[in-house]
Parts: sequence; C-alpha cells; structure tokens
Amino acid sequence: MNTTHVQTTGRYKVLPLLLLPAMILAGCTSGPPPAAPSSSATTSGPAASNTTAVPPASSAPASAPAQSATQSQKPSRTPATQPTPSAQPSTAEKTLASMTLEERIGQVLMVGIPATGSTAADRSTIASHELGNVFLKGRSSAGTAGTAEVVKRVEATISGALETEVEAFVATDQEGGYVQVLKGSGFSTLPTALTQGSWDAATLRDRATTWGNELAKAGINVNLAPVADTVPSAAFAPSNGPIGYWKREFGYDTGTVSAATQAFSAGMLAAGVDPVIKHFPGLGRVTKNTDTAKNVTDTKTTRNDPYLKPFADGIAAGNDWVMVSNAYYSKIDAKNIAPFSSTIMRSMLRDDLGFEGIIISDDMCAAAQLGPWAGGTRAQRFFEAGGTMLLCVDAVDVPGMAEALRSKATSDPEFAETINDAALRVLEVKEKKF
Repeated sequence: MNTTHVQTTGRYKVLPLLLLPAMILAGCTSGPPPAAPSSSATTSGPAASNTTAVPPASSAPASAPAQSATQSQKPSRTPATQPTPSAQPSTAEKTLASMTLEERIGQVLMVGIPATGSTAADRSTIASHELGNVFLKGRSSAGTAGTAEVVKRVEATISGALETEVEAFVATDQEGGYVQVLKGSGFSTLPTALTQGSWDAATLRDRATTWGNELAKAGINVNLAPVADTVPSAAFAPSNGPIGYWKREFGYDTGTVSAATQAFSAGMLAAGVDPVIKHFPGLGRVTKNTDTAKNVTDTKTTRNDPYLKPFADGIAAGNDWVMVSNAYYSKIDAKNIAPFSSTIMRSMLRDDLGFEGIIISDDMCAAAQLGPWAGGTRAQRFFEAGGTMLLCVDAVDVPGMAEALRSKATSDPEFAETINDAALRVLEVKEKKF
C-alpha cells in the first residue's frame, strides 16, 4: 500500500492529459409543516495537448500479498492514463498519477449510507468500487459517540480498499429545523434557517462553529449546508415546496441570505468542517420539489440574476463546495436540467463566478426529477457537463454508475481526461483540508 497521505496546499489546476453521487419527501405535502419524515435524506428536500505516454505508477509488484476476501471481489483494475507531469507536480498530482482508473472514479463519487450504520452490502460496494466519499443519510439519535463509531467503520473499509491512501470525505445534512440528520447526546438541536437568518452574523457564526465542532467530534468533515436559495417573499414561501415550505431559507432578500450563508460557512470552516453552498443557481422560485416530482422548472432565474448573489459572495469568501440543483432553468438552459448543463456548471460557476472547487450534484439516484434517465447516463452526462462529484444516496445504484464511467473513460480519451480533471479537483480540496 502506498502510504502517502494527501496533505494539501495550492490551487486547482486543469492539466493537459493523455488519451486515455435521507430523502425527505417534502414537495407534495400541504398545510402546516408536519414532523420531520424519517426516510432517507437528500439535500433538496427535508431532507488536448502534446503528451508522451507514461506507464502507470501504481502497478503491483509480482510478489504482492494476497488480497482480502472483500478486495478479491473487485473487477479487474484498469491502469489509468497519466496526466502530463508538470515541472514540480503537487502532492495531489502525484497521488492522481499513482491511482488506477477505478480509484479515480471512486474519488468523484459520494455514496449514501444510513446514519445509524452501514450494512455489509454497503461496505462491500464501497470496497469493491474503491469509493472515496460517503454521505450519512436518514436520521440518527446515536449522538456524537455513536456516530463516530459509524464513521470509523466505514473509513476503515475505505482505507482497506484503496491502494493509494487518501482521506475520505464524510458528509451529512445538518442544516437545522426539519433537516437535521444527526441528533442525540453531543448534538445541539438546530433551529430552522429562517430563525438562524434573524440573528446577527457574529451570533450565527459562533453558533455554527459550535455545531461544526459537534460534527467534527463525530468524524464528519463535510456538511451539505447552508442553503443559499432566496425565496421571494414570506407570502410565497408556503408554495415553495423544497425550501420555503420547510423554512430552509435564511430570509426573503439576497442581502440577508448572503450574510447568513457566509456566517454559517465561516462557523463550519472554523470547526474544520467544509460547508456546501446549495442549490445553485437557486430553488427559491419553484413550487414543486425535484425529490418527488419531474419536470420541475424555474422560469425566472437568468444567467446574471440578482438572486445569484449569495452564491457569488460565498464563492468569493473562499468556499470550496457548491451543490447544483436538479431543476430546469428555462431562461438559462431550457434543454438540460442543471446537473446536465455545461452552461450552469462551466459557464456560470467556473467562468462567470470563478469557482475552482468541487461542484457536487444533489442526489442523482432517488430523485424523481432524474427518472427519465438510466443511472449510467446520469453519471456520464453529469461529468461531461462539468460536474466534479456525484452524490448517490442509494448504494445499490452506485455499481452501475461506476461501471458506466469506467467503460466510457476506457473507450473515450476525452472523457478519461474529464474524469482525471474531476478527480484532481477533489484531491486538491483534500490537500487543503487534510
């Protein structure tokens, strides 16, 4: 085993490369908010250059020790084509060069496991597909100590499966109010975002630091929060299925939402937990919920919309994660949902806003909005459009997605380059964090 940890510094690079992831069913309810549902959690509902061939750097010696029973079930490993080495490659570049194609794909997927504990089948999927990131879904009252044990077990599975030792991103959904996966001894009860947004920035930052420290104590290093969507008004909020109905918005103007987004993010970062700004380019104006409905469309948001301010300000403040929504945006890209839109991910996030970090999808497995597309197609189109990490809350769906990515990267040099770029971005963020 290569025991070099990814310990990072530095900026993201797009290198010239060789040929070569608890769903809260909120959207269809009516009336006053019910008690938080206990089903699985997602995040949109309560829940080419001149190159020279380089041999793979991670081929095993002839006398390699026997694999464990779990590892021996893996499909054959594919030596990955290598990025063109720079004069002084970063730690992340060296790590990427040491990885097989399967390991690289594993870095750009995030799989959901129950917050109460992974199953043997979950751990088999993680090991056999060399996945590098997990999301704790559903609801747990095990407290910080119990959650830490859940995390340790799955981290041991990840480290035991990878040839190259890389720390795992372990995420959950700890917004507050109806969207709080982790409870019990050691975890605070978080109020709704609407309440949080009424506090001054210093108070919210301090309290978010406390909440972040609780997550860190449990082994969580990524929080799929805060919600940076702006709901137009208190009058419209009850009709806004994914956000306003559940009081997940910080307020009804972009200034309030922006200030609270930055304060919440700063508190999490102070505790060593990466915040994830969501759901770009906004879900505050829709009525239906992409978790439970198809053809959810925003008909108002434009490419230079004022409602993008909380996202732009959060990115300018240094956040490394942005989640894209699963909605259509008819005035931006009427033909493609956001996770299939290069206009939204490449043109808007990368070019317009200068974002260099991880573009993570909302759940692309259980969400009704994704129903028209097969799993493998979803995965391929997300990365082709510029995505960095795919969130899939149902572990049973991950093998098909991973295989679709492997197959296309093996036969399509341009797509292989796309996967390498996404994996490098993930490794760069891990460098900074670990």
